[in-house]
Amino acid sequence: MTEALTLFPTRTWSPRLMARLAGVLYATAVFTAVFNEFIAPGAMGSAAFFLATGCYAAVMVLLYAILRPVHPSVALIATFTGLTGFMVDALHWRPYSINADIPLHGLFCVLVGWLFFRSGFVPRILGALMAFAGLVWLLYLSPSLAHSLAPYNSIAGLLGEAIPMLWLLFMGVGDPQGKKLPHATEVLS
Repeated sequence: MTEALTLFPTRTWSPRLMARLAGVLYATAVFTAVFNEFIAPGAMGSAAFFLATGCYAAVMVLLYAILRPVHPSVALIATFTGLTGFMVDALHWRPYSINADIPLHGLFCVLVGWLFFRSGFVPRILGALMAFAGLVWLLYLSPSLAHSLAPYNSIAGLLGEAIPMLWLLFMGVGDPQGKKLPHATEVLS
């Protein structure tokens, strides 16, 4: 059995490639959503939702793969929370008139921001921005507060989330701290 496994060499993706792919998929998800929501409302119908959701779900999985060496449990919780937010959105679940997918996404962003900040893979300010975006999205737990702060809260959240993702797209991730992290050899090799 082990001989059969050695016949098929496995190739792992570099964290830099995964980060850039996450950036491309994030940009695709945002542009698809913006196009369908503001430029040509409804033009793509549910296909736009599924394209944007699929791209962003892939971003979450890639971020898990990149950030797992930092703290495996937190990375897994972040990914699970983010994917749960998509499921809640697809089901249009609105308990107590709260758009529940947005706070779930906020928790995802806070956790990813903490992982970015702790990792050293990207400048710490990007982790802080991502965590800030998450806190902004958590404001949607109070619909009246979120409504009173609109549109500034959405702009702040989008910028806080987009800047780190654009960094991933154009710069990828480094590994100055990576070799010091537990499990780092799994991703950085």
